[in-house]
Amino acid sequence: MSFTRWMSRSASVLSVLGSGALLGCAAGAASGPVPETAAASPAAADDLTTDLNEHRRHHHQGGVTMLVALSLDTLGLPPERRALVAKIQSDLFARMEPARARQQEVLNALADGMAAGVIDKARVDAAIAEVGNASGLVYEATVGALNQLHATLTPPERAALADKIWAHWSIFQEANAGGDEPGVGKERPLAQLTDLAAELALSADQVEKIRVSFLEKMSAAPGRVDRSDIDAHVRRLGEFRGDAFDARTLPGGALANAHLALRGATRMACFYEAAGPLLTPDQRAKLVLSLREHATHVDAVTALAAP
Repeated sequence: MSFTRWMSRSASVLSVLGSGALLGCAAGAASGPVPETAAASPAAADDLTTDLNEHRRHHHQGGVTMLVALSLDTLGLPPERRALVAKIQSDLFARMEPARARQQEVLNALADGMAAGVIDKARVDAAIAEVGNASGLVYEATVGALNQLHATLTPPERAALADKIWAHWSIFQEANAGGDEPGVGKERPLAQLTDLAAELALSADQVEKIRVSFLEKMSAAPGRVDRSDIDAHVRRLGEFRGDAFDARTLPGGALANAHLALRGATRMACFYEAAGPLLTPDQRAKLVLSLREHATHVDAVTALAAP
């Protein structure tokens, strides 16, 4: 899926969600305050799940701050505040630039390894660590922008944004579920594998072997991330609804950003490291092109937000 199509589709579907009602499947993947607005229609939820899942599996830079920035697209602001909020959003993306560059390196390292027939795991692991480090620094760099955003929005708009952030986090969990949750890794279908099977016309034998290899790699992956740190920080961002808000006083922002970025990037790398050796040359070539396209999309996120 092209990045332009993802952006236009996700914006239109999120507008159907109004102030950010949670998807039924995503709500089951995360605990937390359920928004007070009505749930999205099944068709809208399906579209949102498909398109955002595609994005969430490949783009993790910035951590929770990325969820905030993407949530600003569909607030339906009046013209007098739209330009100011767009400027704040652009600032958020600009301050995620170091993390964006590190995320691009992960995707390029995977693509280069896939093209060569052997993924350089040391290069990939080093790039993932840098994604986590850079994403951890994003929160402190963006607290001023978050406070400015709070001062700019009306109370209903703040509540809508808080709901959208939680919805994005829930969708991220759904997109990256399976393989690293105790007790559900083997039983839960891997949506990414289902998508890859359709994209590359994988055989049933390839699908099963990739699934088994992926679960083994996830079990052996160092530094498994406890997503409760991320969940707790997204909850604390719910304080954005109130009249008094100061992002500088919220604990755990840097840790949550780093953990979300590490969680997503590690899972993505394990998946492609498992898939690569089991593909035919033609399948591998097609996947290399897809990975390079996603690396370009990381650039497009920043370019699209530029004033």
